Amino acid sequence: MIDKSEVYCIGRLGKPHGVKGEISFQFVDDRFDRIDIDYLILSIDHLLVPFFIEEYRFKSNEVALVKFCDIDTQQRAAELTGCEVYLPRPDADESEEFSLAQLVGFALIDNRSGKRVGEIASIDDSTANLLFELTDGQLVPASSDLVTAIDAGKRQLNMDIPEGLLD
Repeated sequence: MIDKSEVYCIGRLGKPHGVKGEISFQFVDDRFDRIDIDYLILSIDHLLVPFFIEEYRFKSNEVALVKFCDIDTQQRAAELTGCEVYLPRPDADESEEFSLAQLVGFALIDNRSGKRVGEIASIDDSTANLLFELTDGQLVPASSDLVTAIDAGKRQLNMDIPEGLLD
């Protein structure tokens, strides 16, 4: 069984496209196109299930049309509508570039105090400035200028958080 700590969310499936099993995929991280992986992991009834990709094509910068193996009809594709889509977390060292979506679930550490501020619950992109939303509701700027280290093994992000921001 796939554990949720081993994956990160990259988007959600939308409506079927056509009658041969294609389905729209709204993604926030296009890493699936840049790595050598032939499957995506879908959350179905709170279980993480791998689905092998037969083919895909980009419809826009945020939407791809995906055809999964053994999903051959519009009805079968419709059953997947609304499923969250995940990728396995890479075994990355600190030099690898991380996408913001991969950082969800990481602990946020303040370099000034050395203390754990909280856990990144989501990325808020509703304003011009990206923000990390922590599980307790706090918002922290998601600026690469503030990030000092990312430790994939420990699943933590170290930042120089400006004084007074968390008060």
